[in-house]
Amino acid sequence: MNRYVGPDALREVLQAFSSETVVLEIQTILPVRAIGKTVKASHKYQQITSSIKEIGIVEPPVVCRDKQRPETYLLLDGHLRIEVLKELGRTQVECILSHDDEAFTYNKRISRLSPIQEQRMIAKAIERNVPKEKVARALNINTRSLLRKATLVDGICEEVVALLKDKICPLATFDVLRKMIPIRQIEATELLINANNYSVGYVSAILAGTPQTQLVDTAAPKKMKGMTAEALSRMESELARLQQAMTSIQDTYGQDHLHLTVARGYLAKLVGNPRIAKYLEKHRPEFLSEFKNIVEMTSTIGAD
Repeated sequence: MNRYVGPDALREVLQAFSSETVVLEIQTILPVRAIGKTVKASHKYQQITSSIKEIGIVEPPVVCRDKQRPETYLLLDGHLRIEVLKELGRTQVECILSHDDEAFTYNKRISRLSPIQEQRMIAKAIERNVPKEKVARALNINTRSLLRKATLVDGICEEVVALLKDKICPLATFDVLRKMIPIRQIEATELLINANNYSVGYVSAILAGTPQTQLVDTAAPKKMKGMTAEALSRMESELARLQQAMTSIQDTYGQDHLHLTVARGYLAKLVGNPRIAKYLEKHRPEFLSEFKNIVEMTSTIGAD
């Protein structure tokens, strides 16, 4: 039953950040970790450098005041951005001022940009007449790579785009999917998601197991290095059986999961009864051992 809580019992929610950004001298900002040579040589660091050179800081660094030295600030998030600004000779930066120093929380729930999300961002920039060369420089890629990213979903059906919109998968995976007709693209994508494997090798194996009639170019024979026509035919049959088995499991999964949960609760009561536990230990010790294993399961899903 819900209990009434009066207004006086509600505590004030404190704001974690200042409502406005502040412009600080970079020399007053103290990093809490060092940036090594390996990081500076990484592609990510080069991308950040190119982006700042081309369009400036997109996401302001997060800082908090040093309690021991109020005239200085601790850098909580944005070490690479600050390092790039130093290399570029900048002296000031716009920052978000935090009221605490919990640096570990900022990147804990970070979301990486998926290829489809990146494609939409690039396509929208091009639609707004931003020069392709400028976008390419900001992303630290050449124009040819930019155009490939911009046309990533060409030939991919809408259902697959929706399924993969937040998935991190190689660009070449889309090249393989593009060789299949839409219905087969959806089936292949579901296999990728169920296996949580978006590698080019896996999707190429699915392509090899795809019937010729489900390819965009039905006249071109399928070829895989080191595989004969007979092996490809067997792979088609095995993949078809695998899909059928997975569909069968999906159809009964909910009901099976419910039955197992109910059974687990019932067995917990049995094992928890001292008289029944003593009887099983004396007459059916193998049953008691299995019952305890089921009861101690923290999840009805198998361990990795």
